Amino acid sequence: VMMNLYSGTTDPFSHRCRIVLFEKGMDFQVIDVDLFNKPEDIAVINPYNRVPVLVERELILYEPNIINEYIDERFPHPQLMPADPIMRARARQLLSTMEREIFAYIEPLEKNAKTADKARTEIRNRLTELAPMFAKQKFMLGDEFSMLDVAIAPLLWRLDHYGIDLPKTAAPLMKYAERIFSRQGFIDA
Repeated sequence: VMMNLYSGTTDPFSHRCRIVLFEKGMDFQVIDVDLFNKPEDIAVINPYNRVPVLVERELILYEPNIINEYIDERFPHPQLMPADPIMRARARQLLSTMEREIFAYIEPLEKNAKTADKARTEIRNRLTELAPMFAKQKFMLGDEFSMLDVAIAPLLWRLDHYGIDLPKTAAPLMKYAERIFSRQGFIDA
């Protein structure tokens, strides 16, 4: 059965879901949605009238993390959340922290000139704080590519577009970004 992902071409949250689907090598269809001229059926399938939305038979999901965890559980290879419940809880905790401290600033950055500068500074500071850990490890959770790398990749991909300049100390983060950008799943997404 075909999965359909309604995806905003330039939307970083939709981008996450595309990465997961391509990492899994899934059979699915991406339906591109113009964010400035959304088709009416988006509001019908998602009461919040936002993308991404995953539709599979009678199942409709519309939060990127929920979509991605569903795909990860339904198609376990390669596994993007840790197998161990303790590690998985830690991963979810870290993802939740990142949502609050980094990704929550994406919308104010994109939609509101008044809040954009503060949002840019917040994202820049948080990413700079994260950078040193990549001098020691390959990915967010260590040696294995995971859902946390999926979550941050679309933001790192758009740093120029968002006008976020990272300091030289963030060099390990940029090397980490290149590792992600060279993955086939990312290239396809």
